[in-house]
Amino acid sequence: MDNIQQFWNDFCVVTQQEDIKYKDAFQFGASTDWLANLVVEGKKTATTSGYVFYELEKEALPQVGEYYVVLNGEEEPVAVIQIQSVEVLPMNEVSEEFALAEGEGDYRFWWDAHEKFFSDLLKEYDKEFSPDMLVVCERFSKVYSK
Repeated sequence: MDNIQQFWNDFCVVTQQEDIKYKDAFQFGASTDWLANLVVEGKKTATTSGYVFYELEKEALPQVGEYYVVLNGEEEPVAVIQIQSVEVLPMNEVSEEFALAEGEGDYRFWWDAHEKFFSDLLKEYDKEFSPDMLVVCERFSKVYSK
């Protein structure tokens, strides 16, 4: 059994959950260890992703209630999160309150980090960043970590 499945099984035992599955295991953004630690510490309770990438990769948007396993830079599981809300809106309409819930810094830091991250990723698809590009804003709660 791999370490992700073992981590999930531990979560299910500790929280007395049965017959539930996690949707995916993933790393957050560009600074994976730092962001994973923010989740474990309870400082990061939101994330923003580009809507266009779900379309390009033909992936479904996250759904309220789904569980995900958060991985660190070594792809080791560090936390289980559960989606609390999902909203699609233009990036320039994301509230400061939401940006602060990402736990990474002030609004300006949030904007600059996401503009750079999205710009770099969009180049791979020959697309350009736009301040009104649609983003997927998710709120989540950490339900387990070791």
